[in-house]
Amino acid sequence: MHPITLLQTALVAALKADPALLAITGPDGVFDAAPSGRAPPYVVIARHDVLTRDGDAAPGQEHRLQLHCWGDQPSRQRALDMAERVVAVALGLSADGLVLSHIGHVRTDSVIDDDTGLARAAVALRVFSAAG
Repeated sequence: MHPITLLQTALVAALKADPALLAITGPDGVFDAAPSGRAPPYVVIARHDVLTRDGDAAPGQEHRLQLHCWGDQPSRQRALDMAERVVAVALGLSADGLVLSHIGHVRTDSVIDDDTGLARAAVALRVFSAAG
């Protein structure tokens, strides 16, 4: 299975199992692709890129992920509460079939969306992996 699929499957499962995040989004509020017609709040993996990271002793991949946390109100607080849970879950992540040697939170940005008037937080993560 492709490293993106392995990591993304593990991340979505871990986020769906987080009680604090589910208290905000509800039981069906985490997606690996943008939902059509689903009202916020929810979390979606907006982007997932992988680069080959070749080392002498440990060839592997560098994953760069961006998750969008859509709040259901114009206040940033709900979106940032979701972002905080996404980071906490990601930092403790493990993935079957991969060895994760580094998981880092790169940044969190927030914005009030011009089209919807709702808040969105974008969480950028960086993960190093190798076949496990």
